Amino acid sequence: MRSHSFRQLTSKELRELFASRAFWLMLLIAGILVGHAFITAVNTYAEMSGIGGAPAALPQGLTPLDGILVPTWGAYDLAATLLFPFVAIRLIAAEKESGGLKLLLQLPGSLASKLTAKGLALIVGWLIAWIPGLVAIILWKSYGGHLHSVETLNLLVGHLLRGFLSAGLAVAAAGLAESASSAAIITLGFTVGTWALDFIAAGRGGWLQQLASYTPTAALRSFEQGLLKFSIVAVMVALSVAGFAVTAIWLHTGRSVSRKLIASAGLIAIVIVVCLAASKVGASWDLSENQRNSFGASDEALLRQVTQPLKLTVFLAPEDPRLTDLEQSVLKKLRRGLGNRLEVVYVSGSQSGLFANSEDHYGEIWYEMGGRKTVDRSTIEEVVLDQIYQLAGLSSPERSGDNQFPGYPLATQPRKAALVFYLLWPLVVVIAWWRMSR
Repeated sequence: MRSHSFRQLTSKELRELFASRAFWLMLLIAGILVGHAFITAVNTYAEMSGIGGAPAALPQGLTPLDGILVPTWGAYDLAATLLFPFVAIRLIAAEKESGGLKLLLQLPGSLASKLTAKGLALIVGWLIAWIPGLVAIILWKSYGGHLHSVETLNLLVGHLLRGFLSAGLAVAAAGLAESASSAAIITLGFTVGTWALDFIAAGRGGWLQQLASYTPTAALRSFEQGLLKFSIVAVMVALSVAGFAVTAIWLHTGRSVSRKLIASAGLIAIVIVVCLAASKVGASWDLSENQRNSFGASDEALLRQVTQPLKLTVFLAPEDPRLTDLEQSVLKKLRRGLGNRLEVVYVSGSQSGLFANSEDHYGEIWYEMGGRKTVDRSTIEEVVLDQIYQLAGLSSPERSGDNQFPGYPLATQPRKAALVFYLLWPLVVVIAWWRMSR
């Protein structure tokens, strides 16, 4: 009986979702955004691949993940930020404003089951919005394009969690606010705040950078790099579920405001503990085809022999491109290899770095391990690793470039893509909305 009642609740929420103009508008805009991103990505990829008979530029850097999938599906990050929250808010706010919430609470089943039904309906709606993205993947394969199934699936998991997180934050805002407009302002304010945190924490190190690594944008970036991190998945799931739990607390009509505040504080404390515990788990998997998040096999094996803590003091400004190179090519791999044994300290006294640390230290990287210390200025991967091996008393391995990633250049045109995304998809959405509205 409970199962039958829950199916009825879910069916009711799906009908509410399909009756929402915001949902169909999201589908329409998302399809056009995906189409534009896909067409632009294919044209750019073709130019880099040497369309027209020109030689391919750096073919080893031409990967479908970076060149096609990430920019195409990046449209869904925009949709999850600016479109999908309004769909989620409507499922809560419309019932609160119309008085239908009181009737809903009188139906059989707990408030948790009703919110679970809403969550499932939102996930279904988010997956329906993926149709243009999946069509783009099919078109790319029809052009003869290459795809690595594991890294592609990892990216889709990231966008699924991104949509779930947006839904959780949006329904929480709708549960707290008195109107849909107020909930929208809260949601957008939170989004802008995470953007600011992500920008401010870049290259700063410490707890601020660790906190910024769990913002929606930074978390999705990890999946876009082909990296699956347990901590990021756990934190995103915890925050998403917490959003629905906050909604359940504030929609409970039989509680006073003081009890709701106490329950919310307790929930926040639990979420903080869960997130802190998850952040301590360093398990991660490099699912990228070119293993961009890992060192070579010989270096990975040798790093496992480094048991002492390593401290790096980096004298580079956040705006310095050398710091970006160091972060992307070395430090993110070192964090995976050494885990909690690595400490990185960033030292810079000015924005430009021209007059930072008036001594002659700017540009230096200090290595400290077991009471020993060495200084170098290079941000090249092999040089940084050799400095670490020297401090650890290990000999540098022999490195071979035989297994260099070849890349997948493809000079092709986005045939029929404009027809599919700019004509057929809007036509399908309009017809489906018209049939549902009847």
